[in-house]
Order: sequence, then structure tokens, then C-alpha cells
Amino acid sequence: MLSHIKGKLIGLVFGFLLGHIPGALVGLWLGHLLDKKLANAWVFNKDAQAEFLYTTFATMGHLAKSSGQVSHEEIRLAEQLMNQMRLQGELRTRAQDAFRAGKSADFPLKDTLRRFRARVKDSRNLLRFFMEVQLQVAFADGELQASERTILLVIAAELGFSATELEQLLAFAQAQMQGGGSRQGGFKAPPSADHLSNAYRILEVAETADDSEVKRAYRRQMSKHHPDKLVSQGLPKEMMELAKEKAQDIQQAWETIKSVRNIK
Repeated sequence: MLSHIKGKLIGLVFGFLLGHIPGALVGLWLGHLLDKKLANAWVFNKDAQAEFLYTTFATMGHLAKSSGQVSHEEIRLAEQLMNQMRLQGELRTRAQDAFRAGKSADFPLKDTLRRFRARVKDSRNLLRFFMEVQLQVAFADGELQASERTILLVIAAELGFSATELEQLLAFAQAQMQGGGSRQGGFKAPPSADHLSNAYRILEVAETADDSEVKRAYRRQMSKHHPDKLVSQGLPKEMMELAKEKAQDIQQAWETIKSVRNIK
């Protein structure tokens, strides 16, 4: 309750110290405006986060249905994500309802994505994170169907990603799936050629890049995927574990390359 009148109290005290009764009245009024602004921002964040969760699972449902029938792997992945996010009670029911809504033939995908993009204020990092979650669904059964690629192109375009950027995101997701950022406590033996190649793909840097370029790529990827940074930009706290997982994959990819190159 105190947080709702914090601005008024501060304004009242400082206003009185500066201008006695008249100052206190002015300070009280300014404090009221501050409290109102903070309250509105809090409501917006809650609404935006609810929309983030809805759009995530509804789009997942639409993508899963695009191949004709939702596979057991896709359903299992959706449930796994809900478990990772620790969605219980009403939140879990909402996520399940959103997934079902997305499977509908008349689901308004483009309108939903446009509203979502406006909600997150076109934050590139949040939009990328959203895309990466969708790609997990696309690769749930181990391969990308032509129908899924078509839907992904629509999703990417609505969120402001080019076809080239989508291919880069697909490479990132596939490298994660194939273990380029394996979180098994490091490597006691030299990584395989495929594993090393996937590590470079996760950092989105060429294998021929010099050490300084690789370092910059690692820092750039960590900046895009840092969990605390994403949450501060509007990522629902329930998705923190997913963000941590991606950041750990990036860290492990860097450790793999660093050990092979003997980078200090």
C-alpha cells in the first residue's frame, strides 16, 4: 500500500522543506503525478507480459498445426516449456488455452504478432528470444517441414526479421539442438569437428574469424541473451529459466572454442 503513495509522501516532505505549506501542496501534487505514472507503467508491464505468454503459446500451436497434425513431440515440447516456466494453476490453463487457440484454422496470426510487437515496443532482443522459442517447436520432431518454414517466414516478417536473418536464427537453433552448447560440465577431450562447428554457429561467427572477432561475437550474443537484461526489457519472469538455458549454451560454445584456440 505504501508503494502507491510513495511519490506523494516524498513530494510532501521535500515541498514543505523548500516552501512550507505552499511548497508541500505543490510537492503533493507532483508526487501524485509520479505515483500515477508508476502505477500505469506497472499495469502495462503486467499486460505486456500476459500478452507475451499468450502470443508465445498461441503461435507455437499455430506452427505445430501447420504440418497438418500436431505431433506428440510438439505437444511434449509445449508441456516441457510450461514445466520449465513453472506454470501452474490459472497461468498453465491460459497457456494451454492459447496453444489450442493457435491450432484453429482461423487463428489471426498476423494481427496477434503485430499487437505483440507493439506491446514489447519493438525490442529486438525480446523479438529474437520469441523467435528462438518458436524454432524449438519447429525442430521438435528433428526436422523442419516445408509448411513450418512457410509459417516461420510469416512470423519473421511480422516481427521485422528478414529471410536472411531467419536463416541465421535457424542455424543458431539447429546448433543448439545438436549440442554445440552442451552443458555437460566442459570437455575433457577435444570436441568433435561437428561440435566445434556448432559452437561457431551458436556464436554466429565464421570459423575463419580471428580471436578478437570471436570474442566480440561471444560478447554480442551474451548481450542479446542475458536473462536479467531480457527481464528488464519485459520478458516474463516465468521465462527466466529458458533465457538462462540459452545463455548457458552460448557460454559453453565460447568455452569450447576458447579451449581449442587456447584463447586466454
